[in-house]
Amino acid sequence: MGLSRLLPRPNTRSSSGSKGAPLGQVIAFANQKGGVAKTTSTLNLAAALSEDGYRVLAVDMDPQGNLTMSQGLNPDSIDRSMFDVLVHRLPIESVIEKAEIDLAVSSIDLAGAELALSSMIGRERALEKALAAVKGDYDYVLIDTPPSLGLLTINALVASNLVIVPVQCEYLSLRGLVQLENTLAMIRENLNPDVEIMGILPTMFDRRTLHAREAVEILEENFGDLVFKTRIKKTIRYAEAPVKGTSVLKYDPTGNAAKAYRDLAKEVLNGAKARQHA
Repeated sequence: MGLSRLLPRPNTRSSSGSKGAPLGQVIAFANQKGGVAKTTSTLNLAAALSEDGYRVLAVDMDPQGNLTMSQGLNPDSIDRSMFDVLVHRLPIESVIEKAEIDLAVSSIDLAGAELALSSMIGRERALEKALAAVKGDYDYVLIDTPPSLGLLTINALVASNLVIVPVQCEYLSLRGLVQLENTLAMIRENLNPDVEIMGILPTMFDRRTLHAREAVEILEENFGDLVFKTRIKKTIRYAEAPVKGTSVLKYDPTGNAAKAYRDLAKEVLNGAKARQHA
């Protein structure tokens, strides 16, 4: 499959180290394939970190606005969004809504951002510059990206320290990792030498199927410790929670779906500590 050459295998989630994660970490959720639970993971990890007392900002960089809708907001009725931040240089504070989490909202206007940015100097750094004003106010900034490797996703990767890659537990989903790493290699070389993969998150996992188990085995064989131990399993709870405008942690706080993202939060925090004390 050509996967083994993709990524280094740093031991990023060691449980050793003292308490406290570095402030202002920016984590992008990226995978050009749609339907792999990027939005679900962005929202619920943000909610889990917030539940642990961390200050978290989520940024919706997807013109579909699913993250915005998942907090009970209507992207069609939003006057100012990340489009205005990226294109018109509106301060990002102006588009942050205080809901279950702090959320920089999206609207359908964002679909035109790539064209509007294309003629601008420094277009790949628009998000990085916008976040500079608020990074100090948050322990974690989590960015939801669209299902493409276009300019919006590139902005997210340039602005980020770390990348979490949600991967559906299917063979064809694994092959998309090659394209993502090619994009990351370009960004490291030209725009952001410090961005790195924090982890690969297996999603839509169904332990009853041999195919899903084999897909996880392939990931672990190729990427070792980069694969999170947490498995995001298929459950209707992830579809039901956004209808109520909440995370699954608020919708079904004692269920297995909420527990999965609390477990992921522990892994993310341990990984941040390992980096801080390396």
